[in-house]
Amino acid sequence: MTTFVRLPDAQLLPHVLTYRRALAARRRQTIAAMIVLGLAIIAATVMAEVDVLKLVANFTNFTSYLQRIFLFDSGPYTGQLVVLHPGLGTDDWFWGLPKWLKLLGETLLIAYLGTAIGAAFAFIFSFYAADNLGKSRTTRWITKRLLEFCRTVPELVFALIFVVAFGVGALAGVLALAIHTTGALGKLFSEVVENIDMKPADGVIASGGSWTEMVRFGVLPQILSNFTSYGLLRFEINVRGASIMGFVGAGGIGQELLTAIRKFYYADVSAILVLIIVTVMVIDVATEYVRHHLTGAGR
Repeated sequence: MTTFVRLPDAQLLPHVLTYRRALAARRRQTIAAMIVLGLAIIAATVMAEVDVLKLVANFTNFTSYLQRIFLFDSGPYTGQLVVLHPGLGTDDWFWGLPKWLKLLGETLLIAYLGTAIGAAFAFIFSFYAADNLGKSRTTRWITKRLLEFCRTVPELVFALIFVVAFGVGALAGVLALAIHTTGALGKLFSEVVENIDMKPADGVIASGGSWTEMVRFGVLPQILSNFTSYGLLRFEINVRGASIMGFVGAGGIGQELLTAIRKFYYADVSAILVLIIVTVMVIDVATEYVRHHLTGAGR
């Protein structure tokens, strides 16, 4: 049995006072941090001209729009009509299904090709950007700044530039996603490389191997599964990004969605959104399974 001995009050008092002072200091820091956070939120609200009263007053417009996109002009809800009259409801709601599926397939191909090209460049740049493998400080600095530029500029901005340069079509979307993916994955890949165990790499160099052989035999086996996992995650993100590339004429189903929104074809908006959401969900589940299998998280 453990026996606890109580210190005399004369010895215990200094410790109690020290604890109370530390506790009071922590509370002051917490209160100060909350005040700073509150002031920052207020400043951001004022600078962004956020009108809370207007937001509350017009919030019903948002909810009524959501209600409207699932309502046929004839009256019944899309889901209700599909359940009660499956053939009629499906034909009315998804009247443009063949065309939409074709555009959705184009969206997936844009995302796939943009991810593949971006991942390939990110794979190469990551080794030059990593602090533990970069050949020189200048090379590392230039590579990191290049990757920062690629991921800082939004995909839609790149898409607009490429639409002007190459015309309307899927090429602009592919190039925009490829550049942004290069920057985003290059950052993640380089951090993975920086966290490897350098002993195998040093062993390859000590045995007379070149820098390329060191990467191939000492580094690549440690990082390949993480690279693949990040690449699949980026593909999920790019599918969502490619879905709105059509807003600026960069191909895919986004152009059809924008047209339906502008012309107030509410049922078409909901049908296209359902197709996009279901597709993203399927891809998300599939890539999550593959990522867990590669990283061993599901074992």
